[in-house]
Amino acid sequence: MIKDKNQLASLQTKAQQYREALQNTARYRMIWQEGVKAGLVSWLKELAQSCSLAVEIEERMEVEGLESVIFSLGLEPSGLKEILEGNNRRDLMRQNGSLIYQQLFNGKIMVLINLPYIEKYGQPQEPRSVAIFGPDELTEEHVAAHLAEFLGDLTIWESYDDDAMQPATRIGFKSE
Repeated sequence: MIKDKNQLASLQTKAQQYREALQNTARYRMIWQEGVKAGLVSWLKELAQSCSLAVEIEERMEVEGLESVIFSLGLEPSGLKEILEGNNRRDLMRQNGSLIYQQLFNGKIMVLINLPYIEKYGQPQEPRSVAIFGPDELTEEHVAAHLAEFLGDLTIWESYDDDAMQPATRIGFKSE
């Protein structure tokens, strides 16, 4: 038996924290199923309608406990065309970006932003993590703020100009 009472107390505290984390995971999964998922879909539809955005809202449920709600601006021709044999042309498709609410292994919800991507034009960027919430913490105001951040990121992507994106750098000796 451990003789150091502080070491034993520390171990018991960590065991209690672990049990609480397991209980939170079960509670978070239940909260997601009992209302947060449906609330997200409803809030996103309402916000899209109030902003006159044509969107697709998809619920992904391939693995129970790792579900997601995806707010997508869809897929459309990019305006770029691949030249094929002869005079044939094929539209290069553009994924217009998405805002994702992904349930994590521990029941929390990770918010991700996927920027647009045009096929055969570079590589798609990795999704950017915005935040992680316990499902009982997520509110309609958070969702509206995430949507505003998503639209801001899309505007920057659409307005890409490498001069505007780079911080000014000096060449030469450091001066004050």
